[in-house]
Amino acid sequence: MKRNLDIKSEDNFMKRFKYYKSNKPEPSLDKVVRIQYNVPIEVNNISNIIEDDSRTKLLGLRNFTDWKTYTFNKHSGLFLIANPFTSLGQRLWIRKCLEDYPRKPNKTNIDIEKHIEDWWREIHKNDELDRKLQKKLRWTTLGYHHNWDTKVYCEKNRNVFPLELAELCDVVSQYLGYIHFKAQAAIVNYYHMGSTLSAHTDHSEVNLEAPLLSFSFGQSAIFLIGGQEKSYEPSAILLNSGDILVMSKEARLCYHAVPKILQASNQPWNNYEELIQIADNDVKTKYINDETFINEINRNADNKEWSQFSSYVEKSRINVNVRQVLMENQDRLDN
Repeated sequence: MKRNLDIKSEDNFMKRFKYYKSNKPEPSLDKVVRIQYNVPIEVNNISNIIEDDSRTKLLGLRNFTDWKTYTFNKHSGLFLIANPFTSLGQRLWIRKCLEDYPRKPNKTNIDIEKHIEDWWREIHKNDELDRKLQKKLRWTTLGYHHNWDTKVYCEKNRNVFPLELAELCDVVSQYLGYIHFKAQAAIVNYYHMGSTLSAHTDHSEVNLEAPLLSFSFGQSAIFLIGGQEKSYEPSAILLNSGDILVMSKEARLCYHAVPKILQASNQPWNNYEELIQIADNDVKTKYINDETFINEINRNADNKEWSQFSSYVEKSRINVNVRQVLMENQDRLDN
């Protein structure tokens, strides 16, 4: 009898997953933490007015004074920064995830079937959209490439981490007080309506003390997070476009999942009042060439040029999760 009770208790996470995954009937959102819609459950606003970082505007972020940051009573070490991105900033990062990050030498799930040098260009070849190939892309890996079979990183399976993404992560981690965080590996997940991500923990990195930074763009998602065992009842959190979720300390090794993608209630990447071009204001950055990057972000104010990317995110969600692989005193895995 005790064994049956243990099995039942281990199903708590899966029960919640199945409930929110369901289409018939549709799940109720009454117990979902919805920051944007003023339905916070056991959430604390810890936003502080601190000295701003001059890099925020360049990276498509609002000033720190406009950021709204929350912690969760049930999940120590979990932070949610509610969409600190400008509309132009969202367009920049969505475009990066579609046009740049699935390009070689980065790796994608499609590599198992065929070699594609430039996925975005390939799906728009000959001015015709290859919808079948478009939907095949589920993930791309950057920096240290995650090995899905062994769950182990290795030095031979590594490329240069995108400098602009490292800069973005540096701003966010500095804001939260993780001053030594270094972005070294990322997985970009591409979800379509009906996609899910099953319960798992992220434990492949050598450094499990460093936080995991997760950026959401496009359609909304229900995110489940429980404890370090599946017997814990998970909390459900609604993640919207532009939200940044940070898992640190106790939350770093907790089971989490995405049981459902939801149609977003608005399109913050199309807030036309915020589509203002960025001027060169002598921003000092750690990693990127300012002038080149300013030109890159400004081109997204052109709605005609942006239209192909808009068509994608109107039906899909993009999630970028970034982690530090090495210990602070390491520069390689083999030393």
